[in-house]
Amino acid sequence: MNRKRVVIMGAAGRDFHNFNVAYRTDPDVEVVAFTATQIPGIANRRYPAALAGPLYPEGIPILPATELEAIVRDRWVDGVVFAYSDVSHETVMHEASRVLAAGADFELLGPRRTMLASSRPVVSVCAVRTGSGKSQTTRYLAGLFAERGLKPVVIRHPMPYGDLAAQAVQRYTTHADLDRYETTIEEREEYEPHLDAGRVVYAGVDYEAILRQAETEADVILWDGGNNDYAFYRPDLSIVVADPLRAGDERRFHPGETAVRLADVVIINKIDTADPAAVEAVRASIHDLNPAADILTARSDLTLVGPPIAGRRVVVVEDGPTLTHGGMTFGAGVVAARRFGAAALVDPRPAAVGSIADVLDRYPALEPLVPAMGYGGAQIRELEATLNAVDADLVLCATPIDLTRVLTLTKPMTRVRYDLVEAGGTPLAEVIEPIVQLARTPATAGSRT
Repeated sequence: MNRKRVVIMGAAGRDFHNFNVAYRTDPDVEVVAFTATQIPGIANRRYPAALAGPLYPEGIPILPATELEAIVRDRWVDGVVFAYSDVSHETVMHEASRVLAAGADFELLGPRRTMLASSRPVVSVCAVRTGSGKSQTTRYLAGLFAERGLKPVVIRHPMPYGDLAAQAVQRYTTHADLDRYETTIEEREEYEPHLDAGRVVYAGVDYEAILRQAETEADVILWDGGNNDYAFYRPDLSIVVADPLRAGDERRFHPGETAVRLADVVIINKIDTADPAAVEAVRASIHDLNPAADILTARSDLTLVGPPIAGRRVVVVEDGPTLTHGGMTFGAGVVAARRFGAAALVDPRPAAVGSIADVLDRYPALEPLVPAMGYGGAQIRELEATLNAVDADLVLCATPIDLTRVLTLTKPMTRVRYDLVEAGGTPLAEVIEPIVQLARTPATAGSRT
C-alpha cells in the first residue's frame, strides 16, 4: 500500500490530538514520527501502541525537532503537520521553510477537522498568548454556572509529560489525584485551584475518550485552553482572553490570531496594570480582526495570603510558561511585591542551581524572579534548592498553587492570589445565559456548526 508518510511537529499536546482525530484510523496515511520541542523530556520516547491503534502496533517514535530535516530525508516523508502553539507567525514560516527545503509539504490542520462535537454545551476559554488569564477566567465562569445550579466540568488542554498510556484519561477530584498522576508543577497550577473549589477536572491524551466520560457527569463542559491554542471541542460559546501588556501579539502569534478570529467574546484582561493606550490599541485590533466579537474588559485583582511583605526582602516565584515561551519579563508576583511594599526583590541568579540556573541564563531579560519550573522530580528539587539558597526574608509565590505541597521551604511563604474582576462590557452572567438554557435542555447541546 502506498500510504502518505507524515511527520507531526508538536510539544505533547495538539500534536497527539491531531493524530488521534485525523490520522489514527486513516489507512491512507502513515505517521512515521512526532517531533518534540518546548517541553523537556518529551523527545526520544514513543507514542504508545495502546493509544496509536492497530495501524501502529509498535507505536510511533517521538524525535527531537532539531532532527527534522534528517527525518524528512531518511524516512521519505511526504508532508509535515505543524501542531504546537504560542509561536510567532515568523517562527511558523521559518519552520515551514525548513520543511519545504527538505522537500516535503507543510500543513496546518484546521478546526473543522480537529474539533469534536459534544452532547453537552461547551464553553471554550482560549487566549492570544499564554499567561493572559485563561485560568482565572475559567474559574470565574465555573462559579457563575455553579451559582445557577449547574455542574461545570473543566477539561484542560493536554500536558502529558509522563506515561502516556496511563495518562490517556485523567480525572481529578482531590489533591491525592495530583500525587497519583505524578503531576508536574505546571499541571498543578492549572488543576489545583479547581480542586480547591470542589470541581472535577479532566485532562490526558485521548480527548475524545475524555469528552465522552466527562459528558456523563457534566451539565456544561468548560474547555480551559493551553498556551494560545484554539479548542479541541466545538464550542457553543467561544471566549478568548487578550493581554494589553503584550499589545499587538493578538495578530503576531500562532494560533492566537486564529482564536481571536473564532471568538464570540474577547476579554481584554489586566486593564489595571496596562497602559490605557495599549488597552485601546488591543480593542481596535480585535475589532479589526473580528468585528462581530463582543469585547469586554477585566482586571486581575491581587490579594496576599500569608505573612505581610511590607518592608521585607522577597524572592518572587512566578508562573513558568508565562515567562518562558510566553515572553513576559514579570508576572503577578512582581506587581504584588511593588504594590504591597516589599523592601526589595532579591535577585535569585547567584543562588540558582541546575536547570533553574539554565532557565535564568536563557532569559536574561527577566526581572528578579524565579520561574516555577517543575517538569519532573529533579527539577522540582532544583527549584526547592534555589529558593532555599536565596538570601531573602520570604518567598512571594505567584503561582496558582500552594508550593509547600511539593517543596520544603526554609523561609516563610506568602501567596499571591489573582482573580478575574469584570470591568466593562456585557456582564458574563448575561453572556452565558444562552448556555445555561442549553444545559437545561441537553438534547439540543452541541448543535452549533
